[in-house]
Amino acid sequence: MTDLLIVFFAKYFGYILVGLLLIFLARDWKKYLPLFWHVAAAAILSRGTITEAVRFFWQRSRPFVEQNIVPLVEHSSSSSFPSGHASFYFAIGTVLYFYNKKAGALFLLASLFIGISRVLAGLHWPSDIAGGAVIGIFSGILVIQLSKRISS
Repeated sequence: MTDLLIVFFAKYFGYILVGLLLIFLARDWKKYLPLFWHVAAAAILSRGTITEAVRFFWQRSRPFVEQNIVPLVEHSSSSSFPSGHASFYFAIGTVLYFYNKKAGALFLLASLFIGISRVLAGLHWPSDIAGGAVIGIFSGILVIQLSKRISS
C-alpha cells in the first residue's frame, strides 16, 4: 500500500494539482487571467530555463542509478539535480500564494508531498528537491516582483 501511495504522489498527483488549478481559474477566467500568465511565466522560468541551465553545467546521477536499484517509477537516467518537478510545482505554488494565501499554502504543501514521494521512489536525492524548491520559489517571487514593477 505504501508503494502505491508513493507512486501516486510521485507520478500522478501533480496532474490533479494542475487540474484543480485550471478549474479554479475557469471559475472567473477574466479575473484570474493575470494569475494564469504569472503561473505560466514562473513555471517556464523555473522548469524550462533555470533547472535546465543548472543541469547543463552540473550532472548528477539519480539515486536509482548510483545505488543500482529499480525505482518505483520508471524514469530515464538523466541528471537529477535540481528536481524539475519541485521547481515547477513550487513556482506555481509561490505565485498562487501571492494571489490566495490559503490556496497557495495548500499547493506548496502538496508540492512538498510530490517532492518527498520522488525521493522515496528513488528518483531524487533530498537535495535535488530542496534545490528545485528554491528555484521554484525564487522564480515565483521574481515573476511577481517584475510584474509589480512593470505595472506601476
